[in-house]
This record gives sequence, structure tokens and C-alpha cells, in this order.
Amino acid sequence: MQDKNSTPDANKPQIDQTQSILKSISDFLKNLLNLSHDQDDNLATISSIEKGVEFRGINVWTLIFAIFVASIGLNVNSTAVIIGAMLISPLMGPIMGLGLSVGIYDFALLKKSIKNLSVAVGISVITSATYFLISPLDEAQSELLARTTPTIYDVLIALFGGMAGIVAGATKEKGNAIPGVAIATALMPPLCTAGFGIATGNLMYFLGAFYLFFINAVMISLSTFLIVRFLKFPHKQIVEKARALTVKKYILIIVTLTILPSIYFAYKIIQQAIFKADAISFVNKEFIFEQTQILNRTYEYNRPDSNKIELILAGETLDEETIHRLHQKLTDYDLNKTKLVLKQGIGNMDVMDFEQIKSGIIEDLYKKNDIALKSKEQKILLLESELIKYKTTIPIADISEEINAIFPKILKFSAYKTTIYNIETQTKDTTTIAYIAAKPKLKQNENDALSAFLEKRLDCKNIKLISEDCELK
Repeated sequence: MQDKNSTPDANKPQIDQTQSILKSISDFLKNLLNLSHDQDDNLATISSIEKGVEFRGINVWTLIFAIFVASIGLNVNSTAVIIGAMLISPLMGPIMGLGLSVGIYDFALLKKSIKNLSVAVGISVITSATYFLISPLDEAQSELLARTTPTIYDVLIALFGGMAGIVAGATKEKGNAIPGVAIATALMPPLCTAGFGIATGNLMYFLGAFYLFFINAVMISLSTFLIVRFLKFPHKQIVEKARALTVKKYILIIVTLTILPSIYFAYKIIQQAIFKADAISFVNKEFIFEQTQILNRTYEYNRPDSNKIELILAGETLDEETIHRLHQKLTDYDLNKTKLVLKQGIGNMDVMDFEQIKSGIIEDLYKKNDIALKSKEQKILLLESELIKYKTTIPIADISEEINAIFPKILKFSAYKTTIYNIETQTKDTTTIAYIAAKPKLKQNENDALSAFLEKRLDCKNIKLISEDCELK
């Protein structure tokens, strides 16, 4: 006879409870991640994106003015101005139109989007090049240089930013995601930088910046295509499977060709960062000499077998044995093929760049004090403490009159702050020494009263009083 308390029957309630919990979690996640909650009608979303593809009249002038604003921001290195220009730029419309047109097989919209985007890009580059040709500022600032070396990280930013844009655009509320995507993916600054490259004749600036814009445009279009297909937007026309497969192949080829160079650039940047970290570690740990100081340091990364560390030294000249040991130490920091160049001694003064030395010294000073000066408040506190430390002026004349009114016998007075070194404990202490000359000499209780007065008057509890009799010769 089978026992009623057998194991299968006993475990059944526990299994049912586990399944119920898992189902509750699954239902919660499905409800949480469901894109259809506030989704707008697909046809309404398509109509909204199609309107953004239009590029004439007001949109053209808005773009031109925005390009001028962005170019000025890049020229004067103002991040706030650049962000403002990106907010008013109409470039997102044709780019999202590309992804939408491919996703719903609307080839008429695809042609229109390509045409309008090409016109917008042409106007942007011409406008920015015109500005930089007439601008008296022709030096590349950090905001400009940041647009010339795109990496795989820019690909990821554009992809996920584009997804955020199309998902928000497909909702009833729409929200402010589109301007945010325009800022995050930085569509306008690369075009302005490309114009700067044309105006200054720098082909590398032009190619790097235009490649960054191409990355952003392709990845935003791709993300739009993916979300449109995921949300099952209605197709504009019926497309045969063979043609649909051809479209997907073209998408794959374009995306692959877009991504590959960025992976290479990212690899170079990572290698450069690793080299610099190793080089800094080598210099900081190995160049510890009491009589020799580093005036300036330069880390040059070209490729793994031709990197260079160049140091300008001041003070005692390092001997050949020490230099040889330093070269051997390079291998301990994975700098095997790195060239170490040391410039030291008076004989090298003619090859030294003193502007470089000055900037190197300033940089070192800044780094040493960077932790202590993280905020304006800390800077103020530091300056105040330094003022208190070095403020040694005591109003001798005023205090002398006050003392004479209280102690008429005192004829001479002086006081000053100084440092006393304790030889026994080898410690330093700051004290105030007060000197008086009285006729006749003050008694002990008068000295005590004077000390108490000075401690209060000078706000100092550690006063050394030296008293002298004026009658003594």
C-alpha cells in the first residue's frame, strides 16, 4: 500500500509555490518592459517622423544659424554654447527618416531622406568652413580636437541614443528624448569640425570629424530601423523575401564598414593610455634623486615599437651608470621598446624649449596641489590659513601707547612672532616674543599682569616676555 505522505505529494505544494513566484516575476518584468503601454498609433509616429524629414525654408535657416552658433562655440571652446546649438539643430529628422524608411520599406521616403540629409550636411560644412575662414581664431581647441578621433564608444553612444530617441518618439507624450539624443550623439560639432579642417587645410581633421558624423548618422538610422521592426510598424509596400534579404545584407555591410575603423581607433587609444600609465609609473618610481629634479616630462606614443619618454632634468647630472640602470628598468614596466631621452646639464640648454619647461613646472605644481584645491571653498580656506601663517605684523606703536597708559614705568616695547626649535625633542613651535625696558624694572606681579594683557591684546597664549632695566648700562 502506498504511503499517503510519500515524497511526490509532499513536494507538490512547494513546487506549485515556486512556479507561482516565478510566474509573478515574469509577469512583472513583461509589464515593466512592455513598450506598448504609452505607445502612440504607428501611423501617427510615421507621420511625425516624415514631417521631420522635410528640409526647406525655416529648417534650412535654423540649421545655418545653429551651425554658426556651434562653430563659435567650438572656436572659443565653450561647451555650453555647443550644447545650445545642438538643441536647435534639425539634423535628427532626415537621419531618423532613413531608418524608418528602410524599416517600413518606403523607398520614396528613403530617397527623400538621403537627399535632404545630403543637402543638410553640405550646407553645414560650407557654413562652418566659411565661418572659420573669416574667424581670426584658427587654433584647434580641445572641443574641436575631441571630434577628430572617433572610437567604438561613439558607436555605442549613437546606437543606444538613437534607440532612446525612436522609443520616445513612438510614445504619445513624445517627451524630450530627441533633443537629448542630439546632444549625446553630437551631430553638429563633427560637421563644424569638418568645416574647420577645410578652412585650415587639415585633411585629417576633416576625415576624422566627418567619420564621427557618419558613425552617428548610421547608428541612429540602424537603431530606428531595429525599433521600427520590433514594434511591427506597417510596411508601406509588400516586398519579396529576396529583396528584403538584399536590404538586410546592405545594412549589415554598411554597419560593418562603419564600425571596423572605430574599433581600431579605440584599440589605439587604449594602448596609448596603457603606455602613458606605465611611463608615468616608471618616472615616478625610478627618478627619485635628492639633487636632481624633473623640470618637464613628455610621453610620446606612436606605435608599440617607437614610443618615447623625454625628460628635462635640473640639478646634479646623472652619471652613465645610473642612466644605464634606468634604461634597463624600462623592461620592468612593460616599456621594452620605449626610447628614454634625458636632457640635462648646461650643454643641453640650447635645445631646451623654455616654454615647455615653464608649462611642465606649472603642471607639476598643479598636480601636487590638485587634491588640496578641489573646490573654491578649499582654495579660500588654504589662502586664509596661509595669510594667518605669514601674517607677522604687530601694531607696535598702538600697543606701546596702551601699555604706557597701564604701566607708566615701561619706556620701550617691541614684539614679534618667531619659530623656536627644541633641540631635545627636535620639534618646532611658533611663539611671540615681547621685549620691554622699564625704569625701574617691573616687579614679578607687574610682569604677570603685563603678560596677561599682551596675551589678550595679541590673541596669543604663548608669549615669552623679556624685561630689561633701563637704568642698566
